[in-house]
Amino acid sequence: MEATTIEIEDKIDELLFILDGDIEHIQQSLLRLNELRSLVIKRDDAALCKLLESIQAESNSYKSHELKRQSLRKELATSLDCNFERVTLSGLEAMLPEEKKAQINERKVELKLLTEQLKKEHLSTAMLLSDCARFNSLLLKSVFDLGKTGMIYYNSNGAAKRQTDRAFVNLKF
Repeated sequence: MEATTIEIEDKIDELLFILDGDIEHIQQSLLRLNELRSLVIKRDDAALCKLLESIQAESNSYKSHELKRQSLRKELATSLDCNFERVTLSGLEAMLPEEKKAQINERKVELKLLTEQLKKEHLSTAMLLSDCARFNSLLLKSVFDLGKTGMIYYNSNGAAKRQTDRAFVNLKF
């Protein structure tokens, strides 16, 4: 019985280490979102490409981190003799001694706060990119529809007729 308790405590310690990695990953994601917004505003294409490459590289390494977490959850479910779905942070808090419960709760609260902040930052970034896309679309439309005024006139018979005049704009910047 005591060997099982030690094994569970070792797995909980390993889980705490993995949760610390999750916290660090979310913090890095927040920094990357801030950097992304900054680079979009500055229109620094070279730095944006580098940022994208670093995000892709880190994404591949984080997948292995997620697999470790899921594997550890399965091991804990087996050791605790419970269902895999019950091995959540809240579920573990109910099963563990006070010391481990406090450590798990601390990580859980920090993860929740960081996740909420990440959602807000993600929404801000999405809104910025959406506005940039809308602005670029309007700009391209105005450049490519340069010779058209878009005005429609109706003659005395009620037939629609587009204005044939051309609108002129000096495109020299």
